[in-house]
Amino acid sequence: MPDTRTKALDLLFEYTKSDALRKHALAVEAAMRGYARKFGEDEEIWGVVGLLHDFDYERYPQFPDHPTKGSEILREQGYSAEVRTAILGHVPDMKVPRESRMAKTLFACDELCGFITAAAVIRPNKISDLGVSSVKKKLKDKAFARAVSRDDIMHGAEELGVPFDEHVQLVIDSMKGAATELGLV
Repeated sequence: MPDTRTKALDLLFEYTKSDALRKHALAVEAAMRGYARKFGEDEEIWGVVGLLHDFDYERYPQFPDHPTKGSEILREQGYSAEVRTAILGHVPDMKVPRESRMAKTLFACDELCGFITAAAVIRPNKISDLGVSSVKKKLKDKAFARAVSRDDIMHGAEELGVPFDEHVQLVIDSMKGAATELGLV
């Protein structure tokens, strides 16, 4: 399986030209790696899942093309069924059961990473002093980052079985570790 970060980045950059979408992939990678460390899982594979979960979105933005066509490409590239199933499961409309911890984690981190990025970019110190309370306050403002599904964020933490505040803090901390790559310094 081509599970190295370098190969995943090559594939991401081949299919994704948008800087914002690339940064989103890097944010989700950081969160997935953080959770892999927490759960004692394979950090490389979990990171690859984070990098590649939306790699096909620019070419195939319509459901079900995204993520179905991406999954086909990943299969052709030799990625495992576990990786592809986790990626398929991050799109709720796919109705692919999120049975593995990796799949649940990807779903829990995807929308939250986008929301945390939106909350951080408007702050003078970006992500460096972003706290859980600030994220929770912004979540209550329905006009802020309105495209982000609050239901998916809440359901993801619940499905993962991690207390919400702890989940948000782990994702913030993970993204802080990649703040330069994410443009959040």
